[in-house]
Amino acid sequence: DEKKLTNRSLAPVLSIAGSDSSGGAGIQADLKTMLANDCYGMSAITALTAQNTMGVTGIMDVTPEFLRKQIDAVFLDIPPKAVKIGMVSDKALINTIAEALEDWHAENIVVDPVMVATSGSRLLKEDAISCLTEMLLPLATLITPNIPEAETLLSCHIENVTDMKAAALSLFAHGAGAVLIKGGHLTGDATDVLFDGKEFSIFTHERLDRKSTHGTGCTLSSAIASNLAKGYDLDTSVEMAKTYLSGALASMLD
Repeated sequence: DEKKLTNRSLAPVLSIAGSDSSGGAGIQADLKTMLANDCYGMSAITALTAQNTMGVTGIMDVTPEFLRKQIDAVFLDIPPKAVKIGMVSDKALINTIAEALEDWHAENIVVDPVMVATSGSRLLKEDAISCLTEMLLPLATLITPNIPEAETLLSCHIENVTDMKAAALSLFAHGAGAVLIKGGHLTGDATDVLFDGKEFSIFTHERLDRKSTHGTGCTLSSAIASNLAKGYDLDTSVEMAKTYLSGALASMLD
């Protein structure tokens, strides 16, 4: 009711990502997810995209200076309890994000290294991959690559859970605080592998047969960031986010 709504204290979470004009991924998916998970979503937009579930027809990056102004404006007034980083296509923008988050001593940073849209369109420039690894991974509380993204970051091939564990260990060695390898590209149940720096956790959910999985990566990483912002530990945050994503897929728009 109205009284409950006005009395709710929503944890603030910042999404640094691209805008998806169709609303299924990017900033739009992030803000929807954050609100659904009882958080107050804020945004620093890295790029405008013209896209839908079928593909990306245009990308217009913001300038590094304007991206920094957006991030500073948020931290100056409403310091976030967590930060989710999604699509960043350019080296200069990656450097800007890293510098800003270090300057503001940001906490609970979840990096979703978006490289290719679900439709197959490339979203990260080739020469920005090493910059992402060197600048953002060491700041990350958690990095959430899917299998093709992990393969690109590590120049390896992943075929099973054993390979996923090896990839998680390698990415952890690159400086990430923890690593969640998403196994949606493998056959069978949807199995993700989390390495928190000490031990592995395996999350397995029934695979749902859906026509479009546009925005699932954005949704999962935003849900994890939301749970971290509310004070849950990493393992619980991932498990709750996986459950939320399964529910979202089960009741998704056609």
